[in-house]
Amino acid sequence: MHSASAYLRSLDPRLPRDVYVLQFGGLLNAFGNGIVLPFLIIYLHNVRGIPLGLAGLAAATQSATALASGFVGGTLSDRIGAKRVLLGTLAIMTVAFALMPLIRTAPEAFAVYILWGIGSGSFWPSQSALLAGLTPRERRSPAYALQRLTMNLGVAMGGVAAGLIASVAHPNSFTVLFLLDSATFVAYAFVLMRVRAPELHPDRQGGRWRDVARDRTFVAYTLLNAAFMAAAISLMVELLPAFAKNTAQVNEREIGIIFALDSIGIVLFQLPVAKLLEGRRRMRGLAAMGVVWCVSLVLVWTAGKWTTATAAALLLCLAMLVFALGECLHGAIHAPLGVDLAPPRLLGRYLALSSLSWQVGWIVGPAGGGFMLQHHPLLLWPVAAAVNLFCSGAALALERRLPADVRITPFSTVVQPSSA
Repeated sequence: MHSASAYLRSLDPRLPRDVYVLQFGGLLNAFGNGIVLPFLIIYLHNVRGIPLGLAGLAAATQSATALASGFVGGTLSDRIGAKRVLLGTLAIMTVAFALMPLIRTAPEAFAVYILWGIGSGSFWPSQSALLAGLTPRERRSPAYALQRLTMNLGVAMGGVAAGLIASVAHPNSFTVLFLLDSATFVAYAFVLMRVRAPELHPDRQGGRWRDVARDRTFVAYTLLNAAFMAAAISLMVELLPAFAKNTAQVNEREIGIIFALDSIGIVLFQLPVAKLLEGRRRMRGLAAMGVVWCVSLVLVWTAGKWTTATAAALLLCLAMLVFALGECLHGAIHAPLGVDLAPPRLLGRYLALSSLSWQVGWIVGPAGGGFMLQHHPLLLWPVAAAVNLFCSGAALALERRLPADVRITPFSTVVQPSSA
């Protein structure tokens, strides 16, 4: 009993107060994201009649816009501060989601998604830079793990709520979802006002993007993450709900539960996984993540190939829980390693490039996957599984190029040397 309570206490991230305030704002915002994300493609296709291929291309266009916006957001985070940039992105995304109910045609969808991309591209690097600036180095792994936990807790609650609200037979139900999401962006901005802004680096004007581009190890690390995003997370978030609805005949309420289970799994496993990774090699963790995601994608294929309706929903629930384990590995490794590889004066730019790997993945995954889902829906998942296995091997190969002092996840507490 004593050892169990000691272990639970060891999971306490012990972070500065400002970090907890920031995470609370992220929790509110994530609730709004969870309300809309499972149903965006369904809204465009099943409610507005936009073909699946074009719906996936709209999602890819949003990511392409975010790709350009991220360069600006990273530069501004270094020069004027991450907090200011984050407040600006929240304002832009509030407007974008308030306009979602007005979409009737594909061009209108592309216009709103472009506005969304302008905000979201700067959102992630500014939020990550702000978190890094508020957290001591040895606490960054649990800090980013807690960020992944709180965001997924919000998404889980939002996904369940959305499953109870959304109905293709009642288009106005989607208007409710979008307005709720807009309200959470505003709530996050109000919470953010109570977070202190970290001091800017004195040499913040001297950094250049070419300095980032010359770091070939970091560029390779970013490309690896982009491949993982394209072949895993972007497909599970953007396309799995539509696959479940149109191929496996799963209803809206079950889709909300499936989507929420991913987040619930992260809430349950994230901090224990982060603790387990302390003192272990980071790239081996990313390689294991690729194997776990491969298993999950094969389960999705199995659900669509051999089952329908409730049976398919149950199998997809299992796939999501397995996938969540891989996301816990990603949450405890990817961002902290990116911060450790970045020179302090270029932190915003490095994290912008890191976050752009997500955008690249969200361009390639939904664009290619959307058309594959339209014409050969069952082929998508085994192809993605094979890509994840390839990326696992690439992660192991990249390890030798990392500086020796960042290869291992640091312990979040000081480890006393053995008396032996």
